[in-house]
This record gives sequence, structure tokens and C-alpha cells, in this order.
Amino acid sequence: MAFIFVTMVLSVLGFGLLIPVMPALVTEFQGGSVAGGSHWYGTLVGVFALLQFIGAPILGSLSDRYGRRRVILIALAGAAVDYVIMANAPNMTWLFIGRMISGFTAGVMATANAYVADVTPPEKRAHGFGLLGAAFGIGFVIGPLIGGWLGGINLRLPFWFAAGCAALNWLYGFFVLPESLRPENRRAFSWARANPLGALRGLARFPAVRSLADAYFILMLSQTIVYSTWVLYMSYRYRWSMGEVGLSLGVAGLLSALVQATLVRRVVARLGDARAVVLGFSMSITALICYGLATKGWMIYVIIIIGALGGLSGPAVQSYITKHVPPDEQGGVQGVFSGLASLAGMPGPLIGTWSFGWAIAEGRSWHVPGIPFFEGALFVMLALALVLRSFRMEQQKTGRT
Repeated sequence: MAFIFVTMVLSVLGFGLLIPVMPALVTEFQGGSVAGGSHWYGTLVGVFALLQFIGAPILGSLSDRYGRRRVILIALAGAAVDYVIMANAPNMTWLFIGRMISGFTAGVMATANAYVADVTPPEKRAHGFGLLGAAFGIGFVIGPLIGGWLGGINLRLPFWFAAGCAALNWLYGFFVLPESLRPENRRAFSWARANPLGALRGLARFPAVRSLADAYFILMLSQTIVYSTWVLYMSYRYRWSMGEVGLSLGVAGLLSALVQATLVRRVVARLGDARAVVLGFSMSITALICYGLATKGWMIYVIIIIGALGGLSGPAVQSYITKHVPPDEQGGVQGVFSGLASLAGMPGPLIGTWSFGWAIAEGRSWHVPGIPFFEGALFVMLALALVLRSFRMEQQKTGRT
């Protein structure tokens, strides 16, 4: 866990560096138009997600065959190439090329989840996934803060810094990170499982997991709507600078890390996986509605506290999934769920950024800049309803057997 924890921190750090500056770079290429920049930014994020949807099941299946370490190294190399290309991009075409490379090789998160399943017993996996979430939060604390600060100096500087983080992470993985998948738990590579659609059909062998797939997709759709518009929304509504946006993301990451490192183990142990998921979803719904209604910038920091409690649901869901999947298929299944997140990342940014651009367009009689957050809340409500239905069906099945 210590090895994969460091890998995740460095990986998310590089990703987080770009969050405050990427929309500004796209807007610059669009002549400074916020509405036009939001549309192209959503398209850019959607293209990344499309390539990730294609690549994630392939990398997941490869990790079941050749081990987690090799796939992590491939993903880190792809990220480093992407950051260098974007640091030198003269136009939108090169930004798309870099994002496509990084999207296809973006397998760190799914492989890290499989890594945790390899090295922890079932009863401790919720805590393991909580630590992974804490690593994500730490990277999100440091990354946006540094990215916002460096972006204030030079808009391209965060991309070079991110490339350095990816290169350092690759060296760490090559020389330090041990392999977690034992030879006896490996299985032959199959294109039927590596194909995104074939991998989704393969979940039918695990009814308890398959029933959560729809809910997971809708939840990820909500998250991508919010993530893709956070910088645009905060900059437009509260006139925050890149540094201020980076600070807000840093605070959100810090609180998320604290929740997942300290509360997840206690809450899941006390409530169980199902109740922890319900609690986390409820907190997310509340926070999203409040984000959209907040009239002052300082309110965002109060709402972040509520939103951080939404992080209770992720580790609980992951723990539930791994308990219903055999050891030699953890990578493939995690790849499928990563692919679902990527699939949601195609329409999600388009929905969020295009609806935001529509809501703030000049000449409109009424403006609702918080509309992406309201959309996100509706999707989380739907995901919660599906999860509750899935848990009830599993309980009834267990009761009959």
C-alpha cells in the first residue's frame, strides 16, 4: 500500500497541476471568448474520455496477464508525452493529439484499484481504497495550488512541471514499485474481454457487480459535469483568479483526503458498505445543490466540507465490487469500471460546459451559471435510486439462498 500510495500521489499531482490552467489555455486559443472556450474545452475533455474508454479495458486485461507494474509504467509514460506536447502546443490540434495519447494510456487509477485488491484481504479493502482516495486527495491539494501559482507566472509552466512529475513517477515505478499480482493469479489475454463492449457484457457473470454498473456510469456522468465546469464557474461567477481557483481545489482535496484516510474505515465498519454508499451519495447531492445556489465565493468553502463527506461512497462501492470478483479478474473488472467512467466523460463535459455556455451567453434574459451543479445533483439522485435497488435485489437473493 505504501508503494502504490506514492505512485497515486505523484500521478494525481501531475493531473491536478493542469486543472486551473487548461481552460485558460483553450480560451486563449479561442481569442479570449469564455463561452467559446467552454465549448472547446468540453470537447477536448470528451475526446480524452473516448480514448480512455477504448484503452482502459485493454490495459486492465493486460494487467491481469502481465502484472500491474508494467501497465502503470505504460500509463505514466503516456501522461509524460501528453504533458510535453501540450506544453509546446501552438494550437488546438496539438492539444487534441496530446490528450488522445494520454487518454488511451490512462490506466493508473484502474490498475491501482486492482493493485489494492491484490495486496489486501477482503475485510480491509474499504480501508485500502480509502487510502487510495486519500492519495488522490493529497495530489489534488498540492497540484491545483502549484498549478494556479505557476500559471500566474506563465500559462505553459504547469505543463512542464506536470511532465516532470510524470517522469519522476515513471522512474519511481521502474526502480521501486513491486509487482502485486502473483503468477498463479494471472490469466491469458483475450480481445473479447479487452474490447470495451465485450468487457461490459462479461460483467454478466457477476450479477452483483453488473447491477452496479449503470449506477456507477450515471455517478461518473455527474462528476464529469461538475469537474469540467468548476474552473469556468468559479472564474465567471466569483471572478476568482487561477490562484484562487487552485486554492479552492486544494482545500477540497485536503478535506477529501482527511475523510478517506480517517473516516472511511470507521464509517464502513460501523454502517456497512450499503449504508456508507447511501450516506456519501446524500452528502454529494446536498453539496451540488448548494454549489449552484451559492451567491458569495466564501460560501464555496463551507459547502466543500459537505462535499468531502460524499467521498465515503467511493471506497465502499469499490470494496463491495472486489468482494464479488475472483483474484484473477480484478484488473479486468476494474478496467471495465474505469472504462465506464471514461464513457461518462464523453457526454458529461459536453453537457456541463455547453449548458454553462448557454446559461451565460450574452443577450439571454436570465442567467443560471450554476446549472451544471443542478444537473449533477439530478444524476446523483438517479444513481442513488439504482444503487438502492441493486442492494435490495442482492439482499433478497442472499436471503433465498
